[in-house]
Amino acid sequence: MLTQFFNPESVAVIGASTNPEKLGFKVLKNIIDGGFEGKIFPVNPKGGEILNLKCYKNISEISEKVDLAVIIIPSKFVCEVAKECGEKGVKGLIVISAGFKETGEEGKKREEELKEIVKKYKMRLIGPNCLGVIDPVNKLNASFAFEMPPKGKISFITQSGALGTAILDWACRENIGLSKFVSYGNKADVSEIDLIEEFGKDPNTNAILLYLEGIDNGREFINVAKKISQKKPIIIVKSGRTEQGGKAVSSHTGSIAGSDSAYDAAFIQSGVIRANSVEELFDYALIFSYQPLLKGDRIAIVTNAGGPAVMAVDAIEREGLKLATFKEKTEKFLKELLPPAANIHNPVDALGDVLADTYGKTLDTVLSDENVDGVIAILTPQVVTQIPETAEKVVEISKKYNKTVVGCFMGGKRIAKGIDILQNNSIPNYLFPERAVFSLKGMSLYRKYLEKDKGKIPEFEVEKEKVGELIKKFKEEGKRNIGDIEGREMISLYGIKVINSFLARNKEECVEYFKRIGKNVVMKLVSPDILHKTEAGGVKMNITTPEEAEKAFEEIVKSAKEYKKDAEIIGVQIQPILKGVEVIVGVTQDPQFGHLLMFGLGGIYVELLKDVSFRVIPITTTDAEEMIEEIKTSQILSGFRNIPERDKEGIKDVLLRISKLCTDFPEIKEMDINPLIVMEKGKGAIAVDVRISFKF
Repeated sequence: MLTQFFNPESVAVIGASTNPEKLGFKVLKNIIDGGFEGKIFPVNPKGGEILNLKCYKNISEISEKVDLAVIIIPSKFVCEVAKECGEKGVKGLIVISAGFKETGEEGKKREEELKEIVKKYKMRLIGPNCLGVIDPVNKLNASFAFEMPPKGKISFITQSGALGTAILDWACRENIGLSKFVSYGNKADVSEIDLIEEFGKDPNTNAILLYLEGIDNGREFINVAKKISQKKPIIIVKSGRTEQGGKAVSSHTGSIAGSDSAYDAAFIQSGVIRANSVEELFDYALIFSYQPLLKGDRIAIVTNAGGPAVMAVDAIEREGLKLATFKEKTEKFLKELLPPAANIHNPVDALGDVLADTYGKTLDTVLSDENVDGVIAILTPQVVTQIPETAEKVVEISKKYNKTVVGCFMGGKRIAKGIDILQNNSIPNYLFPERAVFSLKGMSLYRKYLEKDKGKIPEFEVEKEKVGELIKKFKEEGKRNIGDIEGREMISLYGIKVINSFLARNKEECVEYFKRIGKNVVMKLVSPDILHKTEAGGVKMNITTPEEAEKAFEEIVKSAKEYKKDAEIIGVQIQPILKGVEVIVGVTQDPQFGHLLMFGLGGIYVELLKDVSFRVIPITTTDAEEMIEEIKTSQILSGFRNIPERDKEGIKDVLLRISKLCTDFPEIKEMDINPLIVMEKGKGAIAVDVRISFKF
């Protein structure tokens, strides 16, 4: 519980100042001006009085209990003061002071010392290097923000104090209410995970918003977010999306998985809604905070202007929602209500001269239709438009129905009063139709997450001990990378089908093995020093005679030596060519989330098209199914024109078994099964080329 930060009975401001230019003055004044009803204790070595309150020279001088201490002093004194707070029995610290790990090694050591003090005295710490905490519900503004935002149902968590001040200013201007606001800075103790869990239990919070720069404990984040998102929406905007991770990796999977892939996967698996901007973040927040959850995807539009309605229809189709089809009685009533030139089908255009009363009756009729799940009420300021009156009607009518209603009152100065009426009465307004539709799409995604079967992590009978022995042998031999032959042996012990393959070390063996297969074959270089065989001329396809096999052997060896003179060449693999669809299954390590599983179109095209999906391991049966369906080329696996349906259950089985393998053996660093050949439905999936690397 973190109640000491949001509902303390007493607060000490350590570093309080009489100078209005100092943060110590501003924070103290914010607590007073915010209307905090508990006891306030300014602390400054000079003593005296600040803002008509007795000022104490140190916290131990205060005879009464102190629940929360806000520290705004030079960083070199913070640890000493934190220790005094611990001895005093303070339960919570907000360290606004900067000068910790963000400044270098010395600051990092200071922060580690502060963490040890907090741990020793069983305190909790927000910060250091943060803006502070605001709780409009409990009238606490323990921050150096300019003003207290209005009270609402949105809790906002930010890693950036600077962004936090901008968002608070925007929230105040737009009259967007908050339940809690936390800038947690360096998160030396209290993290976004703690705060998500706390706000998940908070009755005054309907939606949890976060601005994130990074997550330290990815698996714990998934576990907590998954639990809380079942109760209320978690909406996150994360910076650094384009930063490419794993630049030194050698696997296909590693080169494709940018630093953001794991976050996308983690958010999907935990039910988090991802916003692409701060604007989107608050667009989502408004609809989730103010409106009942969208019960279906059938959207209706009521408008006084055709153009914006067409834009809304385009957006509805683009975002995968549905334009509602009205019941016959609805259209009959609309025909009687509206003039002949009006459009009575969806979108309903009541025309530019529609007055408030008729607009309200139109909206009432549309909302009463059982085929309608949500409505976008569009209004543009025309000569006779009754803007405030129409807004009042939208508010009045929407209260009759437990359906999602959003406004799209478009314009500036003339439309402002109408927008205020909507937003002051829990109707979110979006200035453009696309933003209204996008917010509805967010609701739709969240509803589908709540409704879907989350699946389970299956158990398999596998040869875990034998794999453990193999890995132990690789470690003893100093092998951090294993190729095709050993890789196939490893995954086959976990029940994955592998191709029938022979290793030819000379031309004579090559001819012998070709004859054993006795049909069309593929020949591949085996070398621990050449990772991408195709680039080195190490792959020959469609070999149909012993003579071609002998020649191909010579060409592969020659090309490999030209590609890398000192490469160790073990030989050439000979395999039958399988007729199926090539896909790739891969694993890479993410520093925050651990093993990241990839699935996509196989062969050389995986890097070209990057048509792939990701999940954080361990995955459930539902995760595996979604990974297969998410790729744009999934239709090929379902059957397309003359391509027969492929065994998607076989792919699912491989994904789940690889997930178990990596869960059982965290020392696996990277893996590629490329290609995995997917046979026709019922015939499984067969691993052809396998590479695995370890972190020993």
